[in-house]
Amino acid sequence: MHDLSPITALGGSAARVETVGAVTLTERPDVALASVAARRGQAEACATALTRLLGAAAPAPGKSSAGDPFSAVWMGPGQWMLSADFTTHEDIAAMLKDALADMASITEQTDAWTCFDLTGQGAFAVLELLCNVNLTTFHAGNATRSTIHHLGCFVICTEPDTSVRIIGPRASAGSLHHAITTAMAAAL
Repeated sequence: MHDLSPITALGGSAARVETVGAVTLTERPDVALASVAARRGQAEACATALTRLLGAAAPAPGKSSAGDPFSAVWMGPGQWMLSADFTTHEDIAAMLKDALADMASITEQTDAWTCFDLTGQGAFAVLELLCNVNLTTFHAGNATRSTIHHLGCFVICTEPDTSVRIIGPRASAGSLHHAITTAMAAAL
């Protein structure tokens, strides 16, 4: 019998938190992720079902929706990434499959991606050094895909000027973390 212990994307037994000045970077291993792709001819029905599930409109291009218990980010035509609290939605893909039936293909993404929350006054100054997101028009509910340190990431504005969630590839979590903390030290 194996005696395994879960670790975070950065290899720790607990989430890593880094603070520079007024900005804090928090590793978020407590987020469950699943992708939703509407099947052929089902995009409108899938978006309607997601709206019921989210309690808010299914995100349009460049947008995110924060609902309870799920949040969603638009990834492409008829495609969204959904997130929820891992402690209550560890099996997020099965839950979504039950809710969306045959109108969408659901893929578990929790162990493929890692989440970091960048919060505090100065968070956008850090982002300016990391990616090419137009921060003058980046408001709460906006989301985009961008490159950070040569990694394809999703950047989601959760609070104007002070809070973003960065979702990047889990296999490169250490590199992404290093890039963000280096930018924090340089910007602040």
